[in-house]
Amino acid sequence: MKKITALWIFLGFLTANLFAWELPGYGNLHFERMGKSNVWIMHGPPEEPSVKNRGFMNNPAFVESEHGLIVIDPGGNYKVGRKILGEMEKVSRKPVIAIFNTHKHGDHWFANRAIAEKYPKAPIYAHPNMIKEVKAGEAEKWYGILDRLSHNLDGTKPFRYPDHELNDGQKITIDGQHFVIHHPKKAHTDTDILIEHKESNTLFLGDNVMKNRLGGFDSSSSILGNIELLEGIMKNGNYALYVPGHGPSGGKEETVGPFLRYLKVLKKWAQKAYDNDEDYYAYKKEAIKELGPIAKWDAFDHQMGKHLNKVYMEIEEKDMQ
Repeated sequence: MKKITALWIFLGFLTANLFAWELPGYGNLHFERMGKSNVWIMHGPPEEPSVKNRGFMNNPAFVESEHGLIVIDPGGNYKVGRKILGEMEKVSRKPVIAIFNTHKHGDHWFANRAIAEKYPKAPIYAHPNMIKEVKAGEAEKWYGILDRLSHNLDGTKPFRYPDHELNDGQKITIDGQHFVIHHPKKAHTDTDILIEHKESNTLFLGDNVMKNRLGGFDSSSSILGNIELLEGIMKNGNYALYVPGHGPSGGKEETVGPFLRYLKVLKKWAQKAYDNDEDYYAYKKEAIKELGPIAKWDAFDHQMGKHLNKVYMEIEEKDMQ
């Protein structure tokens, strides 16, 4: 009997691995349960979208409720979404009953279509600013970016836009799971929501926090606003788990702390340059030296200078008001 049981266990393991999503260079990708909670996360490669990673580099997650799955940021294209859906079904055969999109950037929500194709009645929630902006051209802009970098967006169009609005402070209950929505006026973008899941004491941060990689700040972003948001998070509350948009999840200090430090170092040296009536790049080397190991994060070499320039311009604009 023991031999038969062992054989079945081995065959189950073999079958699961035969059909696992193997991304060359990254191994088998799968969802990981966060402790004993009902939160599951697949941590994508913390790097820029590329042909190698097929445009998958965010952190898709889901909350398992009694009757279904509630998905947060399913990924960056249709093909990735199909793979992610397959990995979800290995964890649970329950249907997807809702989707949250944290902000407008396509690497987080283009996989909506793959999920909605199988579960068309599942509502997709986002901030009204996101819904407005993606329909006004942001989706097409990001399609161009991700298609050029990953060459993996076949099937992503037509876009499956979010269709239910969520506003700051709103409380929403889905199949017995309780969520609170937080919308910073302007941080990573002006379309973001942070999602607090009460049952697991988890805070989904979106791209307001990244770890081990750097992304861009566009005209809808505010580095000063991002700093203010993260300082508030560091001072108030203590969640069991903090989930960034990119990079590993964990406790407050290890997850939120490094990105906040990065932004504050940029602000410090940009402020010094502004006060001394010098160009922002005059202190770039000093800022890099102070940042230490953060300088090894993915995309640092071509993002850090842009970020330093942006915060310099924000300081200047604030002074002119």
